[in-house]
Amino acid sequence: MHLIDWLILLGTLGFIVGYGVWKTRASNTSDSFLRGGTDNKWWAVGLSVMATQASAITFLSTPGQGFLDGMGFIQFYFGLPLAMLVIGFVFIPLYYKWKVYTAYEFIGKRFDGRTRLLTAGLFLLQRSLAAGITIYAPSIILSKVLHWPLSWTCVFIGALVILYTTSGGAKAVGVTHKQQMAVMFLGIFAAFGFTVYYLSGDVSFMESLALAASLDKMNIVDTSWDPTTKYTLWSGLIGGFFLQLSYFGTDQSQVQRYLGGKDVKQARQGLWMNAALKIPMQFFILLTGVLVFVFYLFNSSPLHWNAANMQAMESSPVGPELADLNAMQAANQGIVKERSIAWVDAERSGNKPAMASAQKGLNEALEQDKVLREETTALLRNEFPDRETNDKDYIFISFVMDHLPIGIVGLLLAMIFSAGMSSTSAELSALATTSVVDVVRKERSDGQQVIATKWATVIFGVMALCFAAIFSLFENLIQAVNILGSLFYGTILGIFLVAFFVKRVGGTAVFVAGIVAQLLILLHFGLDQKDVFATILPDGTVQDPIEVAFLWYNLIAPAIVVVLALLLQALLPPGRIESAI
Repeated sequence: MHLIDWLILLGTLGFIVGYGVWKTRASNTSDSFLRGGTDNKWWAVGLSVMATQASAITFLSTPGQGFLDGMGFIQFYFGLPLAMLVIGFVFIPLYYKWKVYTAYEFIGKRFDGRTRLLTAGLFLLQRSLAAGITIYAPSIILSKVLHWPLSWTCVFIGALVILYTTSGGAKAVGVTHKQQMAVMFLGIFAAFGFTVYYLSGDVSFMESLALAASLDKMNIVDTSWDPTTKYTLWSGLIGGFFLQLSYFGTDQSQVQRYLGGKDVKQARQGLWMNAALKIPMQFFILLTGVLVFVFYLFNSSPLHWNAANMQAMESSPVGPELADLNAMQAANQGIVKERSIAWVDAERSGNKPAMASAQKGLNEALEQDKVLREETTALLRNEFPDRETNDKDYIFISFVMDHLPIGIVGLLLAMIFSAGMSSTSAELSALATTSVVDVVRKERSDGQQVIATKWATVIFGVMALCFAAIFSLFENLIQAVNILGSLFYGTILGIFLVAFFVKRVGGTAVFVAGIVAQLLILLHFGLDQKDVFATILPDGTVQDPIEVAFLWYNLIAPAIVVVLALLLQALLPPGRIESAI
């Protein structure tokens, strides 16, 4: 990496961290450190909410998702605007009315200590795992740039985030989110613009979209009702709605962001700002990934996206086999480029038979490319069984490092690190606040509360580092985050829905219902992943009667909690039910 890139990267990160520490040097009260104060305007709330959600994974895995699977992932966010409306009119007024530090503190007021501990515990488990992913994601970049082992890179990144978060708590998180979001927007616009510019030598922007569409990369909406399909219009509108409702309404890393609003109106408008900008932002990032895919139709790409793995194989006994695969790929990429040019020429002249012929040849060449990549992965797995074989999250960063100009590389690395810092610091702050306020509850002075939260931040940071070691097992980090959230958010949301809307259900019924729902979801997920009930049909296809796309867990789990809580309450002896509503 060039010196100018290093100066841009380190200068940007140094300014953000230094500004945050300086602005929050007097943040030594529990209200400031645990909640971030109560004086933020709506636009600051909105930027902070977006920065918390936009982790490094957003700018690493989402373009890779667009590159591999096209635009269909955008359907995941279709339920977001409706969720923001519900949270704005139902959740936020109650949180502000009861002046809580955490969402789970409200559950304690509505039900009892057991249910408060259950919801807080589920959040701590899920968010600790997710924090591991957000540390792992930017470590991929630094390990590639500096050629460090990935494990040591995770430790380095994690230590920086822990130090940064303990300096000013929630106040420091909110203060730095504005600068981090500015860097993120600037970076993704630069990546998009340069990708379009590099493509212009072969195809126009509209021709790029048409070529991508011919290869099924622009299928934005899938109206099928197939419950096994991950991303459809209905899973996004229904399952996505419940997931976003739970994430933004009950996840303390987000609740903490808008509890710092000046009043209900400012907090509500901040969430609506997120509703207006989030889908266009994700669309733009996915589209960048699709354009990178088109770019590699006309330009050579590595046989395996993780350069460190390629270097290890080249100097190993399998080097000659790898050389043969590289030679075959080079020849095949010549065919890919030739067929892509033929398709564009036919499209320009309106020759549909020639377009169909070129597309058929292009599909065959891309299928051959896939086979060669699978053979390379198998070669890597056999020779280096301890190495990470998944290279999907290296696609975008490889494009950045190999093709973008000096200065822009530093900006994009700063973008990804800013995103990683913004989300991880918010997660650690929320985890620490929840553990001190909801789990290890005891009488403390204001100063003791701050000190206890700082120590909790360090503990959860270390836990996140331990969890980071397992996430190379997932095919795509953005999917890992969403799967993880879907496994736990549904149960938490079900408890909150009962708290808000079903006044005649008490703590015992909802506590038992929550435990049962969570166990059933985890059991189903385990059986589904292991294909316990799967059968092979005569035509060779696999049929699993219990297979369900993970987004539907966000509907199934709350339904179980609400229905079971009502049934249990009907069976319990009548008694007085406290209600905070």
